[in-house]
Amino acid sequence: MPEKWDVADLPDQSGRTVVVTGPTVGGLGHHTALELTRRGARVVLAGRNPAKVEETAATIRAEVPDAALEALHLDLASLASVRAAAEAAAQIGPIDVLVNNAGVMAPPYSRTADGLELQMATNHFGPFLLTGLLLPQLVESGDGRVVTVSSRFHSLAGKAPLGDPREQLGRYHRWLVYGQTKLANLYFTAELERRLRAADLPVRALAAHPGFAGTHLAANGQYGRSSGGVASIVDAGVRAVSQSAAAGAWPTLMAATADLPGNTYVGPGGPGEMAGRPRTVGRSRLARNERAAQRLWEISEETVDLRYP
Repeated sequence: MPEKWDVADLPDQSGRTVVVTGPTVGGLGHHTALELTRRGARVVLAGRNPAKVEETAATIRAEVPDAALEALHLDLASLASVRAAAEAAAQIGPIDVLVNNAGVMAPPYSRTADGLELQMATNHFGPFLLTGLLLPQLVESGDGRVVTVSSRFHSLAGKAPLGDPREQLGRYHRWLVYGQTKLANLYFTAELERRLRAADLPVRALAAHPGFAGTHLAANGQYGRSSGGVASIVDAGVRAVSQSAAAGAWPTLMAATADLPGNTYVGPGGPGEMAGRPRTVGRSRLARNERAAQRLWEISEETVDLRYP
């Protein structure tokens, strides 16, 4: 296990195929994809807005002219879209790494067409279904890896999200629910790893968090945009006190490529895990609750109508 990982330690990725969700320009997914293509990986950019995915591809190619990039239309807030994306992804062949990076942060309350609260749908149930549908291709690689991006906000969840996902009990607290989705990411990783080992499958599940990274996620979640009026002020404020999005992607890159055991959680190594070079980090006591992780898995299987592995 690397003691002081650096982006320069990224090994050659030639011959490897990586699917990265949420690749908007300037975000964690963009920088994750950029560094992997720089090392020779074939990267599939999976996003809901084709124009934005193409913008990311063009931005990456400006730095890596021979980048091996492909696009996949995916809206994680729609279970039907996830199924369609997985069907389209069948032609990709073996997948070495799936990076579950896409997410929404603290938007106003809304329900998806599937009857799910938007944050839980996008940050947990969509990735849960996508991972299950792509699992055969991850197995086919012979040494697959699922990296799910969580957050330090998981420690503010308060309680595990184990209620009926199609019912809203009490008032909606957007930041509390965001924390619960990030807790769900860690439950998903732990339980997926446990099940993969029990099934003796050649795939590992890991998690990462970016610390406090200067992405547009907060402004997009609050205002539906990253520029214009108060959204510009929030966006600029976040970037002024945070590390770069490029540095925020380092924990994900370490989790995706370093020799680490399953259920490892990677985050920045600086004070408070806010910034710095990545290392293995801990998680809250609630996040280590194995029974809660198993129960959320059962709820998730019922919700998306898929049982795996």
